[in-house]
Amino acid sequence: MSKGNPKGTNKRKGVKNANKEPIKVRFKRLANGNQSIYLDYYINGKRQYDFLKLYLVPETSPIDKVQNAEMLNLANAVKSQKIVELQNSGNGFNFLSVKQKARLIDYLQAIATDRKQAAGGVTRGQHQLYYSLINHLKQYSGEQTTFKSVTKEWCNGFVEYLNNAANNVYKKGVSETFTSGLLSENTKYVYIKILNVALNKAVRDGILSNNPFAMIPKKAQPKRQLDNREYLIVEEVRKLVETPCRKQIIKDAFLFSCFTGLRYSDIRALKWGDIITDNEGLKVIKFIQQKTKKIENLQISNEALKFMPDKADAGAKDVIFPLSNNGYTNETLKSWILAAGITKRVTFHVARHTNATLLLSLGVPIETVSKLLGHADIQTTQIYAKVIDKNKRAAVSKLDGLTD
Repeated sequence: MSKGNPKGTNKRKGVKNANKEPIKVRFKRLANGNQSIYLDYYINGKRQYDFLKLYLVPETSPIDKVQNAEMLNLANAVKSQKIVELQNSGNGFNFLSVKQKARLIDYLQAIATDRKQAAGGVTRGQHQLYYSLINHLKQYSGEQTTFKSVTKEWCNGFVEYLNNAANNVYKKGVSETFTSGLLSENTKYVYIKILNVALNKAVRDGILSNNPFAMIPKKAQPKRQLDNREYLIVEEVRKLVETPCRKQIIKDAFLFSCFTGLRYSDIRALKWGDIITDNEGLKVIKFIQQKTKKIENLQISNEALKFMPDKADAGAKDVIFPLSNNGYTNETLKSWILAAGITKRVTFHVARHTNATLLLSLGVPIETVSKLLGHADIQTTQIYAKVIDKNKRAAVSKLDGLTD
């Protein structure tokens, strides 16, 4: 930890003033235009500084904005951990009891707002799951629930509530909801998962001393159910390659997804400037995932390159696959799939499933497949492995009864 007053410091717009906290995040402007992030301690009348070796860069591109947001999140996480260390070291600070008076709903709404802003405010994203969770929490324990109320008993009660909660479905253009049975096991699993994420963040923010869900056995919590994810086998992909499609760009985009695993939203946003050549002469996509907003580097296989359209005189900012809306794309896919003699229900997202199952079937380690697909949790990738195992067992069972 370095001491003294750093010259050239400034407060960055958007950082909340936390006068009651003994540590603040500060910024020092450097000669190269970057800003060095440091922590400003004020303890027992003495000021100290801790430079984190984290830097903000001038925001000239969307990637710069994402990198800066990651740096700020990391700096705030370090700050929260340092505050907890101060509390535990007996320096006389006791923010826990004050912060636990905060309302859980307000905290979740703040997270939802951050997720919505990260998604540009226009796309469907994880922020909507937070809003749905908030509605159920209001029904369970009301809007005034504070963090102090979030105990092991409260968590057990919320699990019980979800087990009996109605699945309220919203119709487009209609303000009312209609009930469609009870919540599915997977929906309950997702709600508990994102609530856990929020409570873990509250621990990092010094609001909770621990996440009470950690005291509840996993067997007592909702479990993710294996779903029947549709995918294409190699022979079916070959049929599609050989079958004409009335919209060639949709055919190329779908097959490109089969060999890269990119989502529809990522392929639709892909620009020629996102394709770079690395030091080994290989083509690599450097892009921001539309769903997770994470920066990804994805090598393009020779097979995938076959389905990229001719660049001609297109510029770096021109999109590679000028696709229409997802609904029209899926309608076009439907007729193309039928023309190829494939009877499966195929949407554009099936191409991503196909990529995952093809790689796993070819013996690619699940950890590698998870990274290639950009999964934040390897459990998501394991769903594909379980689907393959289930289909293998079904295939073997067909041999039963063939002989007397």
